[in-house]
Amino acid sequence: MLLFSTLTALLPITVTAQSKGNPLRDSLAQATQALSYYPDSIDLRLRKAAWNMQLDEWQYAKTEYDYVLAKQPTNIAALYYRAYCNERLHRYNFARLDYQNLLVIIPGNFEARLGLALLDQKDNHYTEALDGINRLVTAYPDSALAWAARAGIEEEQNMLELAEYDYGEALKRDKNNTHYLLNRADIRIRLKRFTEARLDLDHIVQLGTPKAALKEWYNKLR
Repeated sequence: MLLFSTLTALLPITVTAQSKGNPLRDSLAQATQALSYYPDSIDLRLRKAAWNMQLDEWQYAKTEYDYVLAKQPTNIAALYYRAYCNERLHRYNFARLDYQNLLVIIPGNFEARLGLALLDQKDNHYTEALDGINRLVTAYPDSALAWAARAGIEEEQNMLELAEYDYGEALKRDKNNTHYLLNRADIRIRLKRFTEARLDLDHIVQLGTPKAALKEWYNKLR
């Protein structure tokens, strides 16, 4: 999901020193040390939680977001990222509640609606997932991500023709996205549309991916 791509921008932290160890752990140690001096700092707790998330320390990050939300129940960043932590911890009902609470604060928020639809899919609420992602595509028809997300849900529900079409719509809006191209190529292979799949794979190669890295898919072509 778009979470880590926006994480640094939302919760920036400057690394002022690095040891020979893991730079992320060094930065986390700095944030933890700073919190020992300023334990009530919301900003520091959000920064520490950001480092915890980048280290896949979901429970530690959730603990920080719990603290922030106890002090600031409408903190948007904490609600959004705690929802993701809860999802990674398989606490789906809690994740759903965080997304829903976020939508109360910011009705129609794209990220929360997307997160909720993907969560419903993961939690086997297939009808709710499709309903949610359909509404998102209707509300944001120019979003490549919305079309691609619907394609992913359709693919998981074995609606391959619909998924292939929706990846095509996503690519109209983001024509050089290699992830969308590869996903569509894979679906086209499964639909035995080998010529079209080859076009997608060749496009990925033209964009700079070594052909050898796509050997698994090229080998499936007839």
